[in-house]
Amino acid sequence: MTLPVVARSRDLICTTISQLKLEMYREMWNGDEMEEVPLAPRSWLSRIDKGVPNDFILSWTADDLIFEGRAFWYVDPNDRTADGYPNNFTRLPAAMVQTLDQAGPIWFGPSKQIVFNGVQLDPRDVIQFISPMQSFNSAGTRAVETALRVEESRLRAAQSVLPSGYLKQTGGEPLSSAELNDLAQQFNIARTSGNNTAALNEFIEYVATDASPDKQMMIESADYSARDIGRILGVPSFLLSVSIGAYSYQSSQQSRIDNWTYACSPIAQCIASTLSSDNVLPRGTFVRFDTSDYLSEAYLGGDMPDSRDMPEDSDIPQTPIARN
Repeated sequence: MTLPVVARSRDLICTTISQLKLEMYREMWNGDEMEEVPLAPRSWLSRIDKGVPNDFILSWTADDLIFEGRAFWYVDPNDRTADGYPNNFTRLPAAMVQTLDQAGPIWFGPSKQIVFNGVQLDPRDVIQFISPMQSFNSAGTRAVETALRVEESRLRAAQSVLPSGYLKQTGGEPLSSAELNDLAQQFNIARTSGNNTAALNEFIEYVATDASPDKQMMIESADYSARDIGRILGVPSFLLSVSIGAYSYQSSQQSRIDNWTYACSPIAQCIASTLSSDNVLPRGTFVRFDTSDYLSEAYLGGDMPDSRDMPEDSDIPQTPIARN
């Protein structure tokens, strides 16, 4: 998270999902086809956790799915509705959860042996979200390591007021390797100190390289690392403020749609599908995120028709639906 591109990507995905509203539906046969009938939402849809707002728990649930590949909500056995379904959820940070039957980082199904803070939990009281994608903590290890090294090099370049270079002895008695090393260290300390002043005698010359400031700051390398991390997370380069050459207003609108389609949609679908399972809702009912407002803004601010009213061959991204 110290890398701006990771923080930006995470916030784009999590804040997009957290601002969406969950809706509840039932499918019924109308004589010709299956019809989705809106249902009165259960009380927890408007307040998943009574202690925190929905945008908080949804945002950090998405965060767990991105970085850990799974997320957990705990259901108090004493806080269920009359029909036995959950009435309130509490998020358990995935990094603090251990599964004794799955070591990871690839999860092959819900765990039957869950331990949180040293306490073993009944898996029937834990809602387990399993991401359809590999966690960023495992898939992005090499990309993050490269990006961190680039940032370290940029930091060293930014700390010095002088361009990179070397010290050259032009006269006098030749210095030993230890003396040269000590001279270089002392010179480097002096030129990076608060007074930005270094002193040399007539036998030592500082030779600066021809590296320009933009090369010293490794701008192209930083942009490549940002694009690499964006590829893993599925976030469009434009939304990461990465230079991609020529850009138009139309592609700006498309980047918003791409952000939902490739970065947010898999995570949102995972959350909606899990909350539509038999241990959360009665069979035949399901929940989904209402994306109409978010996606309509991508079409030049125009109104976007409901996905259920659009023809099957429409090129407008459909709202993800989680069915039981």
